[in-house]
Amino acid sequence: MTENLDARRPDAPTLAGQYQPGEVEQRRYEQWVADGRFRASADSDKPPYTIVIPPPNVTGSLHMGHALDHTVQDALVRRKRMQGFEALWLPGMDHAGIATQNVVERQLAAQGLSRHDLGRDKFVERVWQWKAESGGAILGQMRRLGDSVDWERERFTMDEGLSRAVQTMFKKLYDDGLIYRANRIINWCPRCLTALSDIEVEHTDDDGELVSIRYSDEVVVATTRAETMLGDTAVAVHPDDERYRHLIGTEVELPLTGRRIPIVGDAHVDPAFGTGMVKVTPAHDPNDFEIGQRHGLPALTIMDERGVITAHGPFQGLDRFEARPAIVAALREEGRIVAEKRPYVHAVGHCSRCRTTVEPRLSLQWFVNTSPLAKAAGDAVRDGRVRIEPAELAKRYFAWVDNMHDWCISRQLWWGHRIPVWYGPDGEVVCVGPDEQPPTGEGWHQDEDVLDTWFSSGLWPFSTLGWPERTPDLAKFYPTSVLVTGYDILFFWVARMMMFGLYAMDGKQPFDVIALHGMVRDEHGKKMSKSFGNVVDPLDWIDRYGADATRFTLARGANPGGDVPVSEEWCQGSRNFCNKLWNATRFALINGAHTNGPLPAAERLSTVDRWILSRLAHVTAEVDEQFEAYEFAKVCDLLYHFAWDDVCDWYVELSKPVLAGGGEPAEVSRRVLGHVLDQLLRLLHPVIPFVTEELWTALTGGETLLNAAWPTADRALVDDAAEAEVATLQRVVTEVRRFRSDQGLRPTQRVAARLDGLAGAGVAAHEPLIRSLARLDPAGDDFQASATLAMPGEVSVALDTRGSIDVAAERARLTKDRAAAEKEAGQARAKLDNPAFVGKAPEPVVAKIRERLAVAEADLARIDAALEALSS
Repeated sequence: MTENLDARRPDAPTLAGQYQPGEVEQRRYEQWVADGRFRASADSDKPPYTIVIPPPNVTGSLHMGHALDHTVQDALVRRKRMQGFEALWLPGMDHAGIATQNVVERQLAAQGLSRHDLGRDKFVERVWQWKAESGGAILGQMRRLGDSVDWERERFTMDEGLSRAVQTMFKKLYDDGLIYRANRIINWCPRCLTALSDIEVEHTDDDGELVSIRYSDEVVVATTRAETMLGDTAVAVHPDDERYRHLIGTEVELPLTGRRIPIVGDAHVDPAFGTGMVKVTPAHDPNDFEIGQRHGLPALTIMDERGVITAHGPFQGLDRFEARPAIVAALREEGRIVAEKRPYVHAVGHCSRCRTTVEPRLSLQWFVNTSPLAKAAGDAVRDGRVRIEPAELAKRYFAWVDNMHDWCISRQLWWGHRIPVWYGPDGEVVCVGPDEQPPTGEGWHQDEDVLDTWFSSGLWPFSTLGWPERTPDLAKFYPTSVLVTGYDILFFWVARMMMFGLYAMDGKQPFDVIALHGMVRDEHGKKMSKSFGNVVDPLDWIDRYGADATRFTLARGANPGGDVPVSEEWCQGSRNFCNKLWNATRFALINGAHTNGPLPAAERLSTVDRWILSRLAHVTAEVDEQFEAYEFAKVCDLLYHFAWDDVCDWYVELSKPVLAGGGEPAEVSRRVLGHVLDQLLRLLHPVIPFVTEELWTALTGGETLLNAAWPTADRALVDDAAEAEVATLQRVVTEVRRFRSDQGLRPTQRVAARLDGLAGAGVAAHEPLIRSLARLDPAGDDFQASATLAMPGEVSVALDTRGSIDVAAERARLTKDRAAAEKEAGQARAKLDNPAFVGKAPEPVVAKIRERLAVAEADLARIDAALEALSS
């Protein structure tokens, strides 16, 4: 961009020649925190807007999913703060029971110790020590991303206040009969030696085996876990299956054991699957457990907590995976094997922490009776108290809460909230609240288990605000405004917060909106995975391209409920966008743009000024509409094209001749340019806060964008006539530029031209601007048109390109390009003329081929016109 140094305001600050994120981001963030810009007050009379951050694990580091989640939340909070709300974004961390205990146990193992060598109390002290020294690295990384959270309110699920809330909730549920202890089937990790929640189990399709075993001449069952047959206590068939109805009530001998087990009729059995018979192992399969409950079957546990066979016999002492082939071999020797299929691909659950294959296990655990809680959680969405965005994901939510099983909340760990239940010497059971003293005396002891981490996380929206006390924070900021999270934990964390919030807060929902986004994927749509080698570290992008570029890349892909593809190339493009804003503002400052006083009266504005102000009004209204719909990708796309195309590529360029000309038109242009950039930087601030803060304060002299007023669309500035007039100007300039490019003219090379029909098109007054942007000189006495461009609205541009181009070389280039375009068109036509291809190919593929043909045909028409122009 050209610089008019003479027009610089005396007080205009100087911007560096290029934006350097590393020189801005830390300085700006530290200043925001020091000035208390993120602080929220319960005493404020402003309307509240609240988001509680989904607490990351204390062991965690910032990954792309976090970066997306936090970018979206920060954009919402920053905008609401600018709109005059008392905006609270509350940070904190989850104690991550299993993950944290594993980290510390690995440290002990490196010293040749185990937690049992230390004892429970000393081990827990060691975990707190680890947290103080090494935990919470993600909090510093959140600062680098630009999170505008209220750091003074940072919470931890094991801090004193939240621990009190956990104990209060357990006591309340227990007293209301919604917590109980029972032997049930749970997910068990033989490595971590604890029960797991459903979300802590990751299912993958693994190669296994399917073995069909003959129990008798009439009874054949199939299994992927042959070792569990040692615990069979029945065979089940469907009661209406004519093939086996006569067997119901009889017995069959269980191979290798000599035990006789009954054949029962149960509607759970699918007659069409396999032989229509299933082995029933109540202690080692959740479905079998339910069958066993219905038929009063014994539950035989044949493995210990480490997955080692305990059933008496030749397999006792073998690991489950050692016992499996040994049992199959023994059955084969007896002639019991009917069929074997290997590999047999089937879904297998793994512990998300250590990848060990999970074992369904009958165990004495604590459970929450979720039935009434889940019904309330479903009702809150159905009656409109809570809205799910996008609405189509509500059916997933209902599928979960309407069919929720009781929730196992006990974990066999030492790190976490210990279950507040004491057992007496004579079988007494006492649940103790936070203000009660536990029973003492000989024989009394506390339950050894801790609560599932999700139990404390489920209280997060209200425990972090002071519950169970009725605090000013709770009164001001609850219910929270929106929960932003990935759809992948809709069923687990979101449902638990809904259940607990409605229960503890007397039917008042924990949040008004659940805004769901998808998973971050690579540019090809593949899930990011270490095994794929496509994992991206957001901190690496922040180091190389800046936090704003990283944020803009993520937000620009964030459609409600949809997955978010990203690539380094797109992040580079976002960095270029930030540089574009920097250069435009730098140009404006050098040329005297300012924000002092009101905008000039309409009669003083040029058509170009009225056009950009009209475009600004439209974009502002659209951005507001899309923000309210959580359409972050559309917000970014609108602002990107307005900034890059309308402001930088057109308005700034159209302003250059005006600014250079001086006088009142130049002063009007300076004020309009200052206003447009002021409003644009405000609109962009929620997504790219650092560069906009640096530019806005330089442009306006204001203290900070954080509390600057959010733009509102001024409908009085909408000017359809000005937009139509400038659109005609743009078409003329664009067509001339395209012709120049096709002819191989250098961008700076000027060409003589005659412009006809401008008056009829209503753009005669803009001839100087058209000539300036298109590099066209007036036609002289020796003018001879070598090409004429006809455009809509009777406008024509005659150009004299004699001597400007090497005609022979240009004809050769165009001929080569035409051959390539003809080949592309021919290939596309061949596919589209093939009925087999059109009939069988997916519609998107066919549409892509049609698009290729249209582009190729347009290229042919353009090249033919250029060749004709050369010939003339």
